[in-house]
Amino acid sequence: MFDAIVIGSGISGGISAKELTERGLKVLVIERGRKIEHVTDYMDSQMPWELPNNNAIPEEELERDYPVQRHCYAVNAATKKFWVKDSEHPYTTPTDRPFSWIRGYHLGGRSIMWGRQSYRLSPMDFEANAKDGHGVDWPIRYDDLAPWYSHVEKFIGVAGSKEYLPQLPDGEFLPPFAMTDGEKLFKASVEEKFAGRKVIIGRNANLSVAQPHHEELGRTSCQNRSICERGCSFGANHTSLSSSLPAAERTGNLTIVTDAIVHSLMQDPATGRITSVRVIDARTMKGRTYEAKLFFLNASAFGSAQILLNSRNEANPRGLCNKSDQVGRNIMDHVYGLTTVGIMPRYPKDSYYRGRRPTGIYIPRYRNVTEAGDGFLRGYGYQGAVVRQGGMPDAGIGIGQSIKDRNRKIGPWVSYISGFGEMLPHPDNRLTLNEKRKDKWGIPLLHIDAELRENERKMVSQIMADGKAMIEGAGGMVVMQSSEPGTPGLGIHEMGTARMGRDPNTSVFNGFNQAHEAANLFCTDGAVMTSSGCQNPSLTYMAMSARAAHNAVEMLKEGKL
Repeated sequence: MFDAIVIGSGISGGISAKELTERGLKVLVIERGRKIEHVTDYMDSQMPWELPNNNAIPEEELERDYPVQRHCYAVNAATKKFWVKDSEHPYTTPTDRPFSWIRGYHLGGRSIMWGRQSYRLSPMDFEANAKDGHGVDWPIRYDDLAPWYSHVEKFIGVAGSKEYLPQLPDGEFLPPFAMTDGEKLFKASVEEKFAGRKVIIGRNANLSVAQPHHEELGRTSCQNRSICERGCSFGANHTSLSSSLPAAERTGNLTIVTDAIVHSLMQDPATGRITSVRVIDARTMKGRTYEAKLFFLNASAFGSAQILLNSRNEANPRGLCNKSDQVGRNIMDHVYGLTTVGIMPRYPKDSYYRGRRPTGIYIPRYRNVTEAGDGFLRGYGYQGAVVRQGGMPDAGIGIGQSIKDRNRKIGPWVSYISGFGEMLPHPDNRLTLNEKRKDKWGIPLLHIDAELRENERKMVSQIMADGKAMIEGAGGMVVMQSSEPGTPGLGIHEMGTARMGRDPNTSVFNGFNQAHEAANLFCTDGAVMTSSGCQNPSLTYMAMSARAAHNAVEMLKEGKL
């Protein structure tokens, strides 16, 4: 018997565990994947020549084991152990509507490999559904979450600059990483030629300067290597293994169980309370049950929805907490992969920069803020960089200094910006249980049916046109543009499958991330997102986790649970 059980150890589960244990609760974290050790299991100390095949995975292995995961930018020989083998963890989609579900099953989950871009949603994001009628109204507003954004930012460490933009609220920042000289020129040109647009340094959860409370957890400042997805032995980037779980462990209140596949949640039909969680040992296939007073779902947007759907019982034949029929619906990702690349011939040839920053530039949303959208709602931002193209290795005959001199030729400045567009909630973008196919633990596979719809398709052409205009306006020559957006899922920001809302008839969780139909069940991962904004969502998941944990403990103390 535990005070609380947290299902999932990734970006939101780690914060849930930290906040609950620090408030005195005895907490069990259940992780479906294997245990990995911070530092010991990373490959961030290997030199390039120590990695096989120039850090590439053989094509035959990619086709056999990673046909979906291979499309993620961070999959390589050094990181492949952090990504699921699609051959061992299948799911289904309609043949004409693919979805790329990018996953990592191990302690810490995708927090080990995440991109670390950390942005707040804005007041307009929390109000958007109510204003334009899509989805349902958020049950909270920006002011409800603002102090918890600050709380999390201070703990994890977010480097960034204050910009005073209403569509992108400022936070509690460490000193920002520096722009390259090329980015400074790009910024000046874009902001001069396009009033209302801003180019800022990306806000990222890497320690530009470690603070004392970071150092207490063994974290140090970023070394500017930009191999963060391998795991960082310096602890410079926030992950569950570098900061949130160690913080929980030092309270003495944390227990972690790995290799435990959650089958379902058990509900008392008389009180509606969740009483226990049923798990299957991933290695022995034996079942066991854990009991608690509180339960936090942090298994990821799809994982949490799958648990709710598979927890059906006689009283809830279509799934636990699903009288609204909203569990599994309203899948959102971000419109992704819309990249424009340009050569900047007039940028200074005698300028370079030091190290490899863990971030780039960011262009916050301006469409339907300072500029109208061309027939579409909401908007998009851009992520990118302006960097020097490296010289190609010289395989000619030579030795020593002559080879070094030839290989030190640096190419021109290259700019690239990629659009991230908001995806509207739509009830027919959904996941269900595939009743005809089960995984090795006897749990029905997920069937994912989601696609970009009219508003997103209208947005695509404007993202590409604006990208081209900005690079050309900054003196560049466009040399490449994406022909179409990436497959849904490749943004790796899936969310919305058990949304928050005010009405139990149209939503699954309330404004405290508490299930309408089970008072002691909370969810704070991407499943509860009522809309997606166009910003990277992980900071919002963490802020909701901290806020919900605080409120859950207060409710428990007051006897409300």
